[in-house]
Amino acid sequence: MPALCEVALPVPLDRTFTYAVHANPTLRACDGAALAVSGRVPVVGGRVIVPFGGQKLTGVVTRLHDDPIPEGIAIKPIEHVLDPTPLLTEELLRLAEWMAQYYVAPLGEVLRGMLPLSAEVRTDSVYRITDTGRKILFESADRGASRRSRKSPEQQDREYAILNRLEDGDPVREVTLRSSVKATPRLLTGMVRKRWIEREVVAAPRDARMTEQIAVLVDDARLPKLNANQTTILTELASAGGRMPVRELRRLPIPQSTLATLVRRNLIRLEELPAKFSVSSVSPNASRASHLHRLNEAQTAALASIAIVLEKPAQDKFQPMLLHGVTGSGKTAVYIAAMQRALALNKSALLLVPEIGLTPQMGGEMHAAFGTSVALLHSGLRPDERAGQWHRIRNGEARIVVGTRSAIFAPLVSLGLIIVDEEHDSSYKQEETPRYNGRDVAVIRARLNHAVIVLGSATPSLESWSNAARGRYALIEIKDRVADRPLPQVELLDMRKEFQETGREELFSRRLIEETRSALDRGEQVIILLNRRGYSFVVLCRSCGEKLQCENCAIALTHHKPPHGEDAHATIGQRLECHYCGYRRTVPKLCPKCNSEHLYYLGAGSQQGEERLQQIFPTARIGRMDRDTIRGRAGMERLLGRLHSGEINLLVGTQMIAKGHDIHGVTLVGVVGADNALSLPDFRASERVFQLLTQVAGRAGRGELAGRVVVQTYYPEHYAIRHAAAHDYTGFATRELQFRRWMHYPPETSLANVIIHSEKLEEAVHWVGVVGRLLQATKEGLRVLGPAPAPIMRLKRSYRYHLVIKSSSRQLLGMTLRKMLTAAEAHGIPQRNIIVDIDAVHLM
Repeated sequence: MPALCEVALPVPLDRTFTYAVHANPTLRACDGAALAVSGRVPVVGGRVIVPFGGQKLTGVVTRLHDDPIPEGIAIKPIEHVLDPTPLLTEELLRLAEWMAQYYVAPLGEVLRGMLPLSAEVRTDSVYRITDTGRKILFESADRGASRRSRKSPEQQDREYAILNRLEDGDPVREVTLRSSVKATPRLLTGMVRKRWIEREVVAAPRDARMTEQIAVLVDDARLPKLNANQTTILTELASAGGRMPVRELRRLPIPQSTLATLVRRNLIRLEELPAKFSVSSVSPNASRASHLHRLNEAQTAALASIAIVLEKPAQDKFQPMLLHGVTGSGKTAVYIAAMQRALALNKSALLLVPEIGLTPQMGGEMHAAFGTSVALLHSGLRPDERAGQWHRIRNGEARIVVGTRSAIFAPLVSLGLIIVDEEHDSSYKQEETPRYNGRDVAVIRARLNHAVIVLGSATPSLESWSNAARGRYALIEIKDRVADRPLPQVELLDMRKEFQETGREELFSRRLIEETRSALDRGEQVIILLNRRGYSFVVLCRSCGEKLQCENCAIALTHHKPPHGEDAHATIGQRLECHYCGYRRTVPKLCPKCNSEHLYYLGAGSQQGEERLQQIFPTARIGRMDRDTIRGRAGMERLLGRLHSGEINLLVGTQMIAKGHDIHGVTLVGVVGADNALSLPDFRASERVFQLLTQVAGRAGRGELAGRVVVQTYYPEHYAIRHAAAHDYTGFATRELQFRRWMHYPPETSLANVIIHSEKLEEAVHWVGVVGRLLQATKEGLRVLGPAPAPIMRLKRSYRYHLVIKSSSRQLLGMTLRKMLTAAEAHGIPQRNIIVDIDAVHLM
């Protein structure tokens, strides 16, 4: 057995760390509890817990070896082996290595994102007294009232209580200190900073399997005298055959202590059994899933193209396919049929969707088609739920996986088909390290697995469209809607003329109000897109011009009123909120700068849109879909259920309403303010506006009645808006790609956005200057724009400067950035203060 192992840890350092393979069980005392160190042998692709910098981290073993150790280097042993067999296959390890190389990211952070199993490791913070702390404690005892702290007497008393609790030298858990001596995290942090105590993070494995308690009636138990509540439980249990989930017994209107009494008296015993995980409640749309397999001619042709590649030998299977189908063309039906073909060939399938909000709907359809073979993976699940689903997939119990971006790492057995729905969506790009694009990682994983990959969208990304035009992807097109339903007619309403004719600025045009009233009178449903959250997005003082900004970010605070049904005019309940860092404050009555009472609220968000529509259409049944009203899976399901049933006939919301919803009663879509994005300093602004307009327009006319779309715009001549109104993706893509070629932007070149950030402005300016000079020195084959302040210069208390780097060679770009990071570290710039975003989607 090799004596050493290399471990990739989730730290911002681009290297692995060497540890000794320690196979002898030992014990480590911690606050009265013994944490056993496993004697199992580590394996490549398995997890281990190791000491690192005063804490315990979970890492992945990447290599076992007996390489010589440099003289004078002490190698620490691993503390726990979590997995006796590899969790990550060779193929997933190769994918992680590719991601680390391509996205210039530490391998350990890539591997952490691949394993959603944090629930299987228990971490605790423990504290010990130091020699300095012991000295302070003894001096205070000798001198009585003498104090060596600037804190209040109450805080000082609490500090000495902590020291007294730690006096015997044993480590004590933070939770114990908080309960026994009322220690707060802030107080403990201050004492660590003064070196009176020291903090250590300990970790140990835990059983994260989802279990359920079952109450079992004990046979042959002699019944003593029982009270009424005890009799009720025993009667209920007997009527259920002697076994019943505890959660169902707890619904009885009796004290919970009654069950514990019966267990103590040995009349009932409790058993722990694996819990059954429900994929999702079936969405309102899932009832139509049984009809999704009746494919028309265009869908059948698309399926045939996919099936031909599915049935090829493994070595010939990798052929990325772009499925370009107009909105309402029935792409989901093709997905389900393709997955059925994969299952028939004894292969598993993976479907990626861009938003958590779409997984209940899509998951419901998949569940109706495939039953218990479906698993869900997304960040909305609890840690133990995600771990349970992950192990179901790895054990082969689930052959169909539906999930968001991180589901691309699902450990599917015999993966044969990957489908990326709405492949253009920016949600597939992760905005934290590793900054990968789930769509592109899906293509690489398909290649490593010799699997079929299908990218589907009504508005493909220009990167995918360009790949299809160059022959790298096979292009499959569905040009018509199912049942020959027509695409909606789009009317562009020039808001400049509206202002000239009315002499005032209105949120909703006369035409949109007229069309909405007509649709509601006919008993039809209407959707209105207003792509800003909140009530107003700028609060301005009309006396001094002060704009109320977030204290952490260079962003105007958004005004939110109380929820619908409360007093919207009351100051209490109103708030100002930053949509980037979450900072909140109450609405001031006076300007913080000049004490003027003339505060002015500019702009309108979806909350104000809902209020205004309620005033215009008092009898309408209005709903709102945005981040403020939708909380998790259940919230989205409830709202969609009300929409499908007709309980809501007028829906207003942000871009969430544009994504994949199939509501047959909607005949009119109104678009308000979507063209504001054209003024953003981002080369993808036109593409985003075209995609948003096309996608939201596609919500209209999906049933028996034809649809109409009214787009309010100040830029009716803009080519993105013109082509969206004509449902002309090819025309838009041709023109936009021409601009990209002229300006050397993706997909014509590779691009990286390098952001240098620091909480100190002087530090950020100095560092970005150093990085700029390093990149300019290796300029051959590169175009370097900057350094310059980022469009959002301050975000979450950090000042941000950036450089945009373009190159025709991806290999040269990656190599240059790795050299830059190494040189920057030599200049004293911490790697955590440099963000390298390869194939950046946002440049803000």
